[in-house]
Amino acid sequence: MSRRALRADEKRTLALLGLPTAALALAITIVTTYLPVVVRDQLGSTTVIGGLIGLEGVMALWVPLVVGAWSDRLRTPLGGRLPFLVAATPLVVAALVLIGLAAKPVVLALCAALFFFAYFVAYEPYRALYPDLIDDDVAGRAQSSQAIFRGAGTGLALVGGGVLIALGNAAPFLVAAAVTAVTMAVFVQVARRRRRERVEREGDDAPAPDGSTSPRELLALLREQPELRQYLLANGLWEASLSALKTFVFLFVVVGVGLRKTEAAGVIGGVALIALAGAPVSGAIGDRIGRLRMMLLVLPFYGLGLLVPAFTQAVPAMVPTMLVVGLAGGLVMTLPYAILQPLMPEDRHGALTGFYSVSRGVGAALGPLLAGLAIELLGGPFASTEGYAAMWLVCGALILLSLVPTRALARRVDDV
Repeated sequence: MSRRALRADEKRTLALLGLPTAALALAITIVTTYLPVVVRDQLGSTTVIGGLIGLEGVMALWVPLVVGAWSDRLRTPLGGRLPFLVAATPLVVAALVLIGLAAKPVVLALCAALFFFAYFVAYEPYRALYPDLIDDDVAGRAQSSQAIFRGAGTGLALVGGGVLIALGNAAPFLVAAAVTAVTMAVFVQVARRRRRERVEREGDDAPAPDGSTSPRELLALLREQPELRQYLLANGLWEASLSALKTFVFLFVVVGVGLRKTEAAGVIGGVALIALAGAPVSGAIGDRIGRLRMMLLVLPFYGLGLLVPAFTQAVPAMVPTMLVVGLAGGLVMTLPYAILQPLMPEDRHGALTGFYSVSRGVGAALGPLLAGLAIELLGGPFASTEGYAAMWLVCGALILLSLVPTRALARRVDDV
């Protein structure tokens, strides 16, 4: 694959686009990692925890399809994407505040559903800005840039959230609400100004909507293009593993291994930093040698590495394992959307971004639920960690299984 240097305007665009990634990554990591801690204190069932966090996947099965296609057609002075961010941000912030203040499981579930709904209303049109504004030949590095911001938001949530929740269950959610509100407000203001300047300079050359982005017609597109089906399956398995990991890793370290919450935050944050370090490298190499080739090289190491903590928590085994898992995890978080971007029809960026999140939604719904069931059903064989080590079996198996559709996709597209 050819590789060229990023232009100055592309670097500025990527820096701006990174702001919502950091804010939304922080918010959703706080919810998916620390809401299970709150629910466990009230109910204790890992299956219920998995089902509650799986609401993310339920919302992802339909919200992205609607708002992604809608943002392709919408024409306003703010463009087609920004109005969704403006509308959804107050809901995201309100849901975070309500989760922090809620005291009953039913109320927590309703607040979590509101959060995940608003998250996807904001995220899908925002993510479609990447193929709108960034050329395909630098998509890998664009996703590396996004992964850096996402890793920063995720790492801050893991470390800061662990410290805050030791002070009180509400603290991480209230702080996340404040950070999200400020960051998204800055992004919207700067993006509005830049769009106005661009329209004044170049005119608004967005194509007129043709009404052809309905979910039914896009489902037909999936039926006609096997490579899209294979991609969506592979991406769903990658997301299932990641969602299971995010949901239960804090509880594994605190309950299963026995560390204090502040110590757990430091350990998990260290692995997140390793993943953050791998993000820029993976995007650059992916643009050079092929993104699918890069994934096929790394997925076996990632899957096998995820299996190790199921059988031993000894430090000599865990340190090198977490190094491998962190670096490989950074790649798996970086390249999936860059793999999809060249497969997108030019006028379907929003809609195909919606299908991208549908595949993530299937994984986000199944991953936490499967891991929660494994923890409860395999509590006997993994009694030394109160069953939590079983989550790693699910995480590793899902990654290894993803090799099947990934290889099938690689045979169909000009990447390897």
